[in-house]
Amino acid sequence: MRILCLGDSYTIGEAVAADETWPMQLAKSLEQALVRQVEVQIIAKTGWSTDELSAAIDHAEAAHEIHPPYELVSLAIGVNNQYRDRSVENYAVEFTALLQRAIGYTAETQASRVLVLSIPDWGQTPFAASDARGPEKIAAQIDLFNAESARLAAAVGAQFIDVTRLSRCGDPELVTHDGLHPSAKAYAQWAQTVFTLAKNALL
Repeated sequence: MRILCLGDSYTIGEAVAADETWPMQLAKSLEQALVRQVEVQIIAKTGWSTDELSAAIDHAEAAHEIHPPYELVSLAIGVNNQYRDRSVENYAVEFTALLQRAIGYTAETQASRVLVLSIPDWGQTPFAASDARGPEKIAAQIDLFNAESARLAAAVGAQFIDVTRLSRCGDPELVTHDGLHPSAKAYAQWAQTVFTLAKNALL
């Protein structure tokens, strides 16, 4: 079984070991539950926004590095759009294009096999203490971006998964040593949240 994961630092797992990222923890759970080998391909990089992810996918396609169909495709992108104060309207346009590409990579172009993850609230991290916008404004902006991606996912039948609430529980162990990115413990929670929807989409 093959999974394609598209995104940014939250998908690549900045500051955690490769096997501690949520895609790899999800793959392990799926292997155990379905008794199938799971291969994960990741196209993600810390700092990418929607346009940069799209350009990277273009490059991967040109290099024949993407080989559909995939049983599942995940899409987790937008935090860097928000961080750079880009508009929600621009995000919606670029996210829609990425969502359509993700659907096209699935087996039989099944939108239900696309897993859209929400943007976690980095405003709750130690890193955000130096950001002039403050945690309340950051949270409000993230909520707007997430509302848009949830709406767009629902419109095409993709699955929207809320991991933002997990980032707002106030547990310091959910942030890794860099003071910004999720820890292995946080990604374990993400993987658990994704697991049921992912498994059901495969059945």
